[in-house]
Amino acid sequence: MARLSEILERYTVPGELYEKLDNNRVRCLACGHRCPIPDGALGVCKVRFNRGGVLRVPFGYVAGAQCDPVEKKPFFHARPGALAFSFGMLGCDLHCSYCQNWVTSQALRDPGSVSSPLKATAEELIAIARSQGAEIVVSTYNEPLITSEWVVTVFKEARKTGLITGYVSNGNGTPEVLEYLCPWVDLYKVDLKSFNDRHYRKLGGRLQPILDTIRSLHRMGIWLEIVTLLVPGFNDSPEELSDLTSFIAGISPDIPWHVTAFHKDYKMVDPEDTTVDDLLKAAETGRQKGLNYVYAGNLPGKVGEWENTYCPICRELLVERYGYRILDYRLTREGTCPSCSTAIPGRWAEAFHHQITAHPYSPAC
Repeated sequence: MARLSEILERYTVPGELYEKLDNNRVRCLACGHRCPIPDGALGVCKVRFNRGGVLRVPFGYVAGAQCDPVEKKPFFHARPGALAFSFGMLGCDLHCSYCQNWVTSQALRDPGSVSSPLKATAEELIAIARSQGAEIVVSTYNEPLITSEWVVTVFKEARKTGLITGYVSNGNGTPEVLEYLCPWVDLYKVDLKSFNDRHYRKLGGRLQPILDTIRSLHRMGIWLEIVTLLVPGFNDSPEELSDLTSFIAGISPDIPWHVTAFHKDYKMVDPEDTTVDDLLKAAETGRQKGLNYVYAGNLPGKVGEWENTYCPICRELLVERYGYRILDYRLTREGTCPSCSTAIPGRWAEAFHHQITAHPYSPAC
């Protein structure tokens, strides 16, 4: 039986995000590692590789597809209640020990993963998305930056039919990949996992490229939301949370920040699960540092007002949520507060009609 790496090699094409070096080497530009790759070798992600001085990249398959409420991504300021058709490939440029998508992201590193590729075309994926009533198509489940050539191909097809596009990413980008994506990506969620470079190196990366990506996405006008999974004993110190939220607020106080609850998963089973009190303290730190839109996630019904969207000026309740379910929607068709007319940053629809689902499900193909 062929190994997974051998199977995946069949699903590759010459890439676009690289530069040629001497002696048949190439430098990959898809993520912050900027791997210099000798002929015959793999990049850090293990899915982009050099053959004869040409970078081969993933193309023409998915490792999974699912219909999600857009709130699961999480995007709270982009079409609340909309269905997000989500797809992913295999591989990642980091190796987080608490990864909740490890069966896809760590498939080339962990023999316990059983994910395998399913051949697909961009046209087929968008046809499925439209048949399910999706408004948004999202690349997720693995790190989409390392599969950007394929994702852009899918997103070009999505744009033809009027669908919104999004990345759910660790944010370990480069200027080159962000310029490549900018014309085709509407929404971008970054996992800001820590504000400590030493912590990031334990996960296989560095802090600076993530901070640079966040700044660039905001400057480019791509709608940005940031998530921090709060891991007790790892990234939850008051000093680190203060620095992290100050950084976000320094770029823009209107960037939504989601602080979400850790639970034991994959290889990280030592820390205790995040408590409600932990989340509330972190959320309050974000508010004190000037962030207008702070959300506490993964514990529906237990975090009070932190699931909802409020006007930062008059505190009018604008979007009420329970987990992924929209309970009430009061924004005007212009995306403003109905009480004081303050413009609420986001990518809003003219009206909230209904919600197809508040739970993920497999699409009916």
